[in-house]
Amino acid sequence: MPTNNFTNVRDYLRFAVSRFNEAKLAHGHGASNALDEAAFLILETLHLPVDDINPWLDAKLLPAEREKLANILEARITTRKPAAYLTKRTYIHGVPFYVDERVIVPRSYIGELLFSGLFGGEGHNLISNPESLTSILDLCTGSGCLAILAAGIFPNAQIDAVDLSPGALEVARINVRDHGMQDRITLHQGDLFVPLAGKKYDFIMTNPPYVAEAEVAAFPQEYAHEPAMAHVGGKDGLDITRQILASAPNFLNKGGGILCEIGTGREILEDEFPNLDFFWLDTEESSGEVFWLTF
Repeated sequence: MPTNNFTNVRDYLRFAVSRFNEAKLAHGHGASNALDEAAFLILETLHLPVDDINPWLDAKLLPAEREKLANILEARITTRKPAAYLTKRTYIHGVPFYVDERVIVPRSYIGELLFSGLFGGEGHNLISNPESLTSILDLCTGSGCLAILAAGIFPNAQIDAVDLSPGALEVARINVRDHGMQDRITLHQGDLFVPLAGKKYDFIMTNPPYVAEAEVAAFPQEYAHEPAMAHVGGKDGLDITRQILASAPNFLNKGGGILCEIGTGREILEDEFPNLDFFWLDTEESSGEVFWLTF
């Protein structure tokens, strides 16, 4: 990467955006465009706060820093790996999490909803008193990020987090340790509810694999770096969601609810489960891709 004449952050940011666009990189793993992803890579590599690059644009860079930036920007282009895999870090609402290729890069809409005021906020909410919850289940936990975020919102809850992938649970274990949540979060390896026989919960949240097989086969290279089992949800993407809906009532306490992300399968679920009263939730970037349901 010809960066010998670059001296400050602004030079690298401009060059990275040009190169990312030229290479037609696919974005969507924490950043939706070349500018935001370039800024993240630069700030994270320089160990600077990732929320705003503007204060640092004219900062002069040491030779070792210039070399690091040149290397990681080039790696983003040549490997087509998501930026979070190169930095081993991603953020949800400013909370940092370790990630690597054993898990998908966390980007669940549920993370946004947990901080939206629907849990203990003013006005309409799904759970009016977060402190009253004592048991939570996070199905398909992946990196463990949602379980960790939930531990902060529901301070009195013990949380079980389940994933089928042993590798994903190794990553989750790192994050649980890094956030000091070993006493609050218990990790379980197994298929959905199988390792939880006899347990019941006040609240279940889940971001299961929900991408249709044909869509996974057509993924751009960036998404193909992620574990396929974390994406594939059967022919229409909803096979695992169906399993969850079939079993969830047996694992919920009276009055408990389930928060589930499904992607774009709303009409399919409503047709197949006409007796269920789905309450669909919107986020800044989604409409009707997450439901709340009580039984």
